[in-house]
Amino acid sequence: MTEALQDRYAPNGTCFGCGPKNGKGLQIKSRLSGDDVVATWHAEKFHEAFEGALSGGIAGTLLDCHSNWTAAYHLMRRANADTPPSTVTAEYAVKMLRPTPTSGAIELVARTVEMSDDRAIVEAELLAGGKVCATARGTFVAVKPGHPAYHRW
Repeated sequence: MTEALQDRYAPNGTCFGCGPKNGKGLQIKSRLSGDDVVATWHAEKFHEAFEGALSGGIAGTLLDCHSNWTAAYHLMRRANADTPPSTVTAEYAVKMLRPTPTSGAIELVARTVEMSDDRAIVEAELLAGGKVCATARGTFVAVKPGHPAYHRW
């Protein structure tokens, strides 16, 4: 699939990290690559913590939203469903390994490492200049109608 998961399954989403309709958001575009989910993103000056280095908060948001879509896609596939479930972040941890340069492409790679019917554990990497700059591990849970985040991407 070359179409971004966000564009296919939540074209009206307004999430700051991944919503296609959020003109001031990051607009992450997560795509399948085998069992991994990948994205390429480019920072702007206002995403920097200091000259030439990505803000840690932006790095965390990139990893969180990209991992959430990885979980949603794999839960959909596990359930043999046509659309992904609404998923939320139950917990995630980010390790900053080095400053992330903003001068070129920033790559995101995520994979589901554990899964049950309603939750997935995802591990992800944020790379720039061919180097891993940050990693994340999180648990993402499918929510049901009545939850404030249900179908609110």
